[in-house]
Amino acid sequence: MADDEKAKLYQQIVSRADEQRIVERMRLHGFWPADKPLPKDPPDEVRERQQVEAELAHLRREHSTVRDPEKALAQERIRRWQESKKRRADRKVQKLQEQVRRREAWKKTRDANIVHTGEGFSAGLQQKNSDAAALQARGLPVANDSPELANLIGIKLSTLRWLTYHRKGATVVHYHRYSISKKTGGLRYISAPKAALRQAQEWVLQNILSRLPVEPQAHGFVLERSVVSNALPHVNKNVVINLDLKDFFPSITFRRVKGLFRQVGYGEHVATVLALLCTEPPRVATELDGKVYHVALGQRVLPQGACTSPAITNLLCRRLDRRLAGLAKRHDFAYTRYADDLTFSGENGKAVGRLLRSVRSILTSEGFAEHPRKTKVMRRASRQEVTGLTVNVRPTVSRKEVRQLRAIIHNVARHGLESQNRSDHPDFEGHLRGRVQFVRMVDPQRGEPLLAALHRALGTSAGDGTANIS
Repeated sequence: MADDEKAKLYQQIVSRADEQRIVERMRLHGFWPADKPLPKDPPDEVRERQQVEAELAHLRREHSTVRDPEKALAQERIRRWQESKKRRADRKVQKLQEQVRRREAWKKTRDANIVHTGEGFSAGLQQKNSDAAALQARGLPVANDSPELANLIGIKLSTLRWLTYHRKGATVVHYHRYSISKKTGGLRYISAPKAALRQAQEWVLQNILSRLPVEPQAHGFVLERSVVSNALPHVNKNVVINLDLKDFFPSITFRRVKGLFRQVGYGEHVATVLALLCTEPPRVATELDGKVYHVALGQRVLPQGACTSPAITNLLCRRLDRRLAGLAKRHDFAYTRYADDLTFSGENGKAVGRLLRSVRSILTSEGFAEHPRKTKVMRRASRQEVTGLTVNVRPTVSRKEVRQLRAIIHNVARHGLESQNRSDHPDFEGHLRGRVQFVRMVDPQRGEPLLAALHRALGTSAGDGTANIS
């Protein structure tokens, strides 16, 4: 008999006999020990049988329920509603947990850094990598984010955040605003920083701005330079030209200031914070519901009164100074700049027209504008003035100023100090001393006698430090 026929016969015998009968026959023929019971089913087979029985029971229940369709539908609706309710509850718990997690993570991030500086000024705060090599090459402190910058300045991060946050309408501002009269008429509006901001700005000036080079033509607010050094290149010239830049500080915007800090090596984050420290929008005070708000009238610009503003203008005007110096050299003229006062001088009076046209073109391309009413062309036959000093022969103050000081000092000696304080100056003595010392700095030959006369008028003892000068 072939193997396949044997297998077929075996399957037929097994399918027709029960397990007990098969085991008895196996014991009879010696295939199974007589003292051993039936073997247990394999675990996999047991599990499979249990699963099949559970499915059969479920089918029986469904079969019995389906006999009443309405009851089956009601039960199915209840089951689905309960499952949906459970899913919604689980999702709600997960959502609340996620909100708590995000809120805690945001608070941690916000407390550890400055992440928002006001509408329109927060873009790029995530870019925190400064160019350490470039900063170190310039001798500047390295800072990559706000905590590092606050630590360098020596203030808390919360204080730095408070000083730099931009508000369109603020109940508290960081500047005292007042006006002073100009010599030429009108008012000059000053924004003097309050103590906390002044401290931060002084750090920026001393540790960053003052370490950056300026052009030799810049004389305003530069160490070891003054109105005297600004006037010297223009002494005894055939023609002297003075130009004044219109709205000088307000023309320097937040964007340009931030670009300056980016150019020297600071990342977007630190450059933004530094620019916010050094700029402020013009504001007007208005009252609403009994509360005073200081409302911004325009974009953030350099405030006139902050110690950082002159240094920033000198740095941002470097290309302007180079271009104007090159232009002046081509016409055999000298050029200097003291803040917003530009001065040119030379011997060729016929070149004035061409020079001024080129100057105005350069000013426009650099984002500045000439104040047309303040442009002066002074020939040798008239009094030539540079930043308040006469330069026809040598840098000196005007005769009018010297005569006025002599008269004041004479009247102080005769009638007392307060008799001459016609403008109600809060410290008239200090004001008078300052004017005399200025004359002495510019022209010692004329200033020394004035200082000696002032000491006599005030009854200053010879032991006083300045009295010894006379």
